[in-house]
Amino acid sequence: MRKISSARSEPLHSVAATRELERLAAAGLPPHTLMQRAGLSVARLALALAPHAQRIWIACGPGNNGGDGFEAAMHLHRWGKSVVVTWTGLPTGKTSLPPDAHASRERTMAAGVPMAEQPPEDFDFCIDALLGIGGVLDPDRPGAALMLAWLTRMHTSSAPRLAVDVPTGLNADTGFATYFIAGCAQPERSAGVFTLSLLTLKPGLFTANGRDAAGQVWLDDLGVGTAQAGPPDPSGTWLLGADDARQPFRSAHAHASHKGSFGDVAVLGGESTAHSHMAGAALLAARAALHAGTGRVFVALLGSPAITVDPLQPELMFRAPEALDLARQVLVCGCGGGDAIRAVMARVLSTATRLVLDADALNAIAGDTQFQTQLVARQGRGYSTVLTPHPLEAARLAGTTAAAIQADRPAAARQLAERFQCVVVLKGSGTVIAAPGRSSAINSTGNALLATAGTGDVLAGMVGAQLAAGLEAFDAACAAVFTHGQLADDWAIRDTNRPLTASALALAQRGG
Repeated sequence: MRKISSARSEPLHSVAATRELERLAAAGLPPHTLMQRAGLSVARLALALAPHAQRIWIACGPGNNGGDGFEAAMHLHRWGKSVVVTWTGLPTGKTSLPPDAHASRERTMAAGVPMAEQPPEDFDFCIDALLGIGGVLDPDRPGAALMLAWLTRMHTSSAPRLAVDVPTGLNADTGFATYFIAGCAQPERSAGVFTLSLLTLKPGLFTANGRDAAGQVWLDDLGVGTAQAGPPDPSGTWLLGADDARQPFRSAHAHASHKGSFGDVAVLGGESTAHSHMAGAALLAARAALHAGTGRVFVALLGSPAITVDPLQPELMFRAPEALDLARQVLVCGCGGGDAIRAVMARVLSTATRLVLDADALNAIAGDTQFQTQLVARQGRGYSTVLTPHPLEAARLAGTTAAAIQADRPAAARQLAERFQCVVVLKGSGTVIAAPGRSSAINSTGNALLATAGTGDVLAGMVGAQLAAGLEAFDAACAAVFTHGQLADDWAIRDTNRPLTASALALAQRGG
């Protein structure tokens, strides 16, 4: 058993893949072995997380997740804890529990563990063993009202909470949570929320609502080695860790290097009109590229720009849009581009060999089928393309709603990548990086400090910098996304009294 961190990448398995691995593992073991191991692991982690807790409430459901809870209750009871188990009972139409869960319940009752119809008035630790991967809690599901009442009691309590396998109400594949988790979640208590994922890690724990619902995630593969097995097919997913987010470092270059040795990035965007001035978005992307180590960074502003130099970053070189060398430079296009970006998109899509498309460039593509055709054609010409949409921009590209994108973020990113034949970075909690024909990645870094204006522009510039440094498009996206999130995580630890602005985020790459 170990705590999951951002230090290493981890394979993620869908519910279907997990069930198949469970079936194969159980076939080679004595009956009930996996559930007994799971229950013991839950009890051990509960003891480690709250060694001084005396009164422990375990809410058990009508399936194998409840069986894991029964097993954990038996061990905690034997170790001297005051344990109270509540059980939902059997679903309508069922006459017995699954065999393993039935055996565990019988063992627990024989051990003298108290059973109750209602949660105890006072408890200093609670365990959610209601559903796990056994299904999303639908309000019309038999017993849903009882489960909801118990979950509300857990979520609104000040006691630490441990979910067995997957928090009840969270879709293990997508990270979509049913309404009550959002309503009951208390971000200020995130340090007291834990999940022990059993056998495999599930993608839903790390994206959309998953990170809030799951809290700190632990893994026990129950001794069958599934933690070392990769996703079963190219549609599988990895949790992106530091080991797979490597960046090229200048120290590895020869002393006889010059600024041209570290690549060129051009930023095209920042429209200025009589009523709107968006130059700041382009400057943020450019500063981010510069502080990520790019040798030269050019800025081409659209509309009627009044800026010819960035006084805070005079190293940036300003050019007219038509003066950019799109065949040689990495182009970051769209940051603050406004309506003016449409006039340059045809040239950009046909000429830029390495391209990052963000913000208004994505909106322009979403509204123009000719641009979409040009975008798809880039892959056949050997060009590199990275799209960096937030959920609403992704929805426009996909012709759907942001809610639909958020309901299954991994699938949405894969579908966009396949449709447009490029790398897609679907931003948000648990950013998803997808590319045609390969496993996707869910980023393990980042926090709510990034929910401020301009941080997306910074990310676009960072992706451009990694492309300029020579990384392939998917690797460049992974390196930039991971670092972008890690900077926010470091800030949360180091600068607790200062807000994180996009400008500070760009500068933080160099320790500023």
